[in-house]
Amino acid sequence: MRKRILALDVGEKRIGVALSDELLITAQGQPTIEVKSPRDTLDQLKLLLGRYHISRIIIGLPKNMDGTLGPKSEEITRFAEMLRGQTDTPVILWDERLTTKMAEQSMLEGDLSRAKRKRRIDMISAQLILQSYLDSVKNKDEDDKAKES
Repeated sequence: MRKRILALDVGEKRIGVALSDELLITAQGQPTIEVKSPRDTLDQLKLLLGRYHISRIIIGLPKNMDGTLGPKSEEITRFAEMLRGQTDTPVILWDERLTTKMAEQSMLEGDLSRAKRKRRIDMISAQLILQSYLDSVKNKDEDDKAKES
């Protein structure tokens, strides 16, 4: 079985989740994790890691537009460190600037109601984070192949 990549958009109340396909081309949204307690959240993430044979975890890192890190980034970094201490799966922090705005815009264009947007924003943000990562890796691989020729 091929491995997949898991992406998380970590919030205080919910964690958006996305999974890559087995070919590492596309990102698919998954049900959002409701944050009840650190232990419950970790248990739910461990279930995903085992069920989908995850090779790495991508966590959206919120940066300011000038690239600096703010208080929310520090929380996400602590979450990533906790996760690294609880699993052998590599954890990668990935710049998520504008993903929430892009997700909101795409839902507005899709004419989703406010209630539906609220339920889906975290999942779509996680999809955008993962797709950005997958595209970056693909582009790097293509650049490396071009250099070899």
